[in-house]
Amino acid sequence: MTRYVLSPKLGTLDSFSPAPRGDERVLDFDILRPDLKLGLSIDDAIRQMKSVDAVPSVVGVEILLLSALVYLADTRVNRVQTSQDGWTREIGLHLPVHDVAMWHGTKETLEAMLRFLTGDLWSVDFRQWPEKVSTGLPDQANLLQPSFKGISLFSGGLDSLIGAIDHLKAGRDNVLFVSHRADGSISKPQGDLFERIKKRFDDQGVKRLAFGNPRIDVGFQDIKSENSTRGRSFLFIGLAAFAGSALRAPFPIIVPENGLISLNVPLDPTRLGSNSTRTTHPYYFRRWNQLLRILKVPGTVQNPYWNRTKGEMIVECQDATFLKEVASISLSCAHPAHDRYHGGGKPHCGHCLPCIIRRAAFKRAEEVLGADPTPYRTDDLPAMEFDSNKKTGEQFRGFEFATGMLAENPARAKAYIYKTGPLFEDTDKIDDYADLYVRGMTEVAEFMKAAGVTTYSSKAGNG
Repeated sequence: MTRYVLSPKLGTLDSFSPAPRGDERVLDFDILRPDLKLGLSIDDAIRQMKSVDAVPSVVGVEILLLSALVYLADTRVNRVQTSQDGWTREIGLHLPVHDVAMWHGTKETLEAMLRFLTGDLWSVDFRQWPEKVSTGLPDQANLLQPSFKGISLFSGGLDSLIGAIDHLKAGRDNVLFVSHRADGSISKPQGDLFERIKKRFDDQGVKRLAFGNPRIDVGFQDIKSENSTRGRSFLFIGLAAFAGSALRAPFPIIVPENGLISLNVPLDPTRLGSNSTRTTHPYYFRRWNQLLRILKVPGTVQNPYWNRTKGEMIVECQDATFLKEVASISLSCAHPAHDRYHGGGKPHCGHCLPCIIRRAAFKRAEEVLGADPTPYRTDDLPAMEFDSNKKTGEQFRGFEFATGMLAENPARAKAYIYKTGPLFEDTDKIDDYADLYVRGMTEVAEFMKAAGVTTYSSKAGNG
């Protein structure tokens, strides 16, 4: 099986060119711009940090570079073309760093967490940063006092919206929001939503670091791009670590995510591997915290909503009036870009897993917020033919199976929560996780019942 390796160069002064090891294909590319600034949107991130009186550390820049490379590798190497089983790829990275010995201490943790996140076999090697190449960091780091004390991720989704509202409503103006803009289908609603937040809390000086997509002009010949983008969460948290490294003191990295999605228990036995995402799983967060400790970055990744369903997050939001005004702008759909092919200005498909959980959450919070304000492409659910062999019915059928199994025996919840990943470091939370799972799945079951959703298999079974 071929390993696909990304090996960035740092300008003409960088002579590093690794020879392929065994069955490897190595992609060399230069990330130093003609003005000698770092590309991949890194220099733009450094510039934005100056606007909040902050200069990241050298290690922070290296974390962001690593995160950009992970994202590039994940999106440039097509799974179907390069894997033997239709999913698992072999990916390698060569990362230039200043302290090779320190970074080498992360190798085992880093490769394990990347495999857990994307389902691929990763190999990360470290080499010396060229002596004459600057990171582009300004010199006045010690003279600046950052205007924030913590980091909060802002994706533009409903959970990150609630997280921002709760934080700001509590009168805390000491957080820097960070975003990955991705493509236009995400960046525009994300930006529009953040502008509404800034206007609502204009007296608190709300600020954001918005990171663009890392881009390179070359790729592996004859290999198509990949759209599963599991590595995006690594880029997202890596961006937060980069920004927080400017603080030089302990800081939180807040990831607002409902607990049902964080656990993301597979809906049926066929979804144990490739289809069960782990982007905010507790095990993954613990690996991030381990990585940051080794690198001496005093950040701690944490999810304040780990024991809340999405519906509970809505009900408990600290400003229900404002949430009701802007909730429709937030974006939960797994594939919002598909809207450009369907038209109608409806970025939510209404039938993917995140959309179903969103719909169930609004149903749970109906007494607080009223009817779900989100325009979905599948509006009239009872009229839909939810054949489980088709995309529109696949997730509904999965939820029907999972909620049915849980209704038969609620005690199964304690076994199900282990299916996505290990929880041996969270033994004190197992009962809470199991109860959360039951509550979250109950939200979905009640929504499906109220909406009159009947899958193809249910119709067949009812004869």
